[in-house]
Amino acid sequence: MFSKYLKSLSILKKFLFINFIIFTIIGLFTFIYLNNIQPNLIKKKSINHINIINNTIDNILRLEVQFDTEDIRKFLFSTRFIFQNLDRVIFFDNDLNLIGDTDTLDLDPRAFSSRLNDIEFESLNEKKINKENKNQNRNIDDKKPLSFDNILKKYVNSDEYGKHFTFAQENFNQFKLTTIKNVTKANINIGYLLITENANDIKVAIDERKAFVIRTVISVGFVILIFSFVLSRYFIKPIQNLVSYTKIIKEKSHEKLSIDNLKNRNDELGLLSNSLEDMTSELQKRVAHAENFSTDLVHEIRNPLASLKSASEILQDTNSSDQRLKLLNILSHDVLRIERLITDYSQMLKDEVALSNEKMEKINIEPIIESVVDDFNSIYKVKKNINIKYKTDGKKDYFINGIENRIEQIIANLLDNSISFTKKGGKILVDVSSTTDDKIRIKITDEGQGFKEKDTSKIFNRFYSNRPEKFGEHSGLGLNIVKNLVDLHDGKIEASNRLDGDGAIMEISFPST
Repeated sequence: MFSKYLKSLSILKKFLFINFIIFTIIGLFTFIYLNNIQPNLIKKKSINHINIINNTIDNILRLEVQFDTEDIRKFLFSTRFIFQNLDRVIFFDNDLNLIGDTDTLDLDPRAFSSRLNDIEFESLNEKKINKENKNQNRNIDDKKPLSFDNILKKYVNSDEYGKHFTFAQENFNQFKLTTIKNVTKANINIGYLLITENANDIKVAIDERKAFVIRTVISVGFVILIFSFVLSRYFIKPIQNLVSYTKIIKEKSHEKLSIDNLKNRNDELGLLSNSLEDMTSELQKRVAHAENFSTDLVHEIRNPLASLKSASEILQDTNSSDQRLKLLNILSHDVLRIERLITDYSQMLKDEVALSNEKMEKINIEPIIESVVDDFNSIYKVKKNINIKYKTDGKKDYFINGIENRIEQIIANLLDNSISFTKKGGKILVDVSSTTDDKIRIKITDEGQGFKEKDTSKIFNRFYSNRPEKFGEHSGLGLNIVKNLVDLHDGKIEASNRLDGDGAIMEISFPST
């Protein structure tokens, strides 16, 4: 359920949501940490208090000090070094009468100051103190204002009587700790000892940690906001523009959306934008190409179909054998024409699919061309007595960046075209050479009819219409396929008529590698 909800969010919302979760978890642990700081720090202080109290009681018992005003006063003077770093030490007798108070004496172990007549003591967290201190420092009240008399009375009447009790008090920007313990001799209670210490360092430490946490929270929150803005402005919005751009292309909408600003970026989004536009442009070209081709194909098929229909209607009404033979030839010619159109069209589609999976590599075209020429010679020398001569400029290495089977297809289609226009006993020359401008040139010269048009570039158009009488031998796609394959190899193809006689010249040039 959660994963589905997360998947439905945008990238920015996912980022903010995840950061919110992390922020909440960190805040929870921080809250727990801060709540445990004070008890832990107080515990350390209370342990010191307990040690001082135990030391003091041991000295009282060892020196057999009586719990009266005079003995306690003498004891405080003689052992004042024990109470260093304490603000006040108070003794009570068993009847809870005050018998000794460093605040009334000129001892000044740490400037015994701060009177504690009636003080409101804030109890510690009893559960935490009980767990961490194991009954060494406990509270006996529930956050009620207590005087020393009340504290002692509650201590005497509590179930925890006989153990050390530590209290925390915060008042007038002062944080103090007070620990109380009864004094026993021979299992008989003889009095009470209470010590108090200014523990502002605990308050300072807690305040510093709280301030640090607050600053950290504000800083992290500010960083998240800035990062969210950057993420939205420089990443999310451009991606949304690309999505909108693809939707417009998909829906063939007339709405215009420019991604030129994204294309100018030097990062991955810029590369993606350029690739997307190139891909879109290529797809649009292919779609337009397919639409135009389909239109042309329908047009080309319509003519032989009309001829077939007319010839078949006339054939039914004629009794002349010569006329019938002529009509049958027309029918055969038109059927051949349609068959050739469909065959070449299918082959063209297959070639386009195959080309998308084929990779260019460095190849030597000399053995490829020689092999194609040998194959055609073995067929047409016998069939039409046409001799195909092959020559080079003496080199054996003619390297280009290309696809081997596509080079074979180019040469085969050109030879097939030349043979169809060359009379029996004619000659065809295939000449391969290197040019001064670092190109490989392939020149095919035949002894056919040549071209009627002055603009010979027209012959590379689909379904070229100015064809010889033997129309059925060609679909009008062969030279168009050759032109496309030459363009694929970054080459150039040109057609011209021979100047020294009848015939045509096909000249191809490829960049050498």
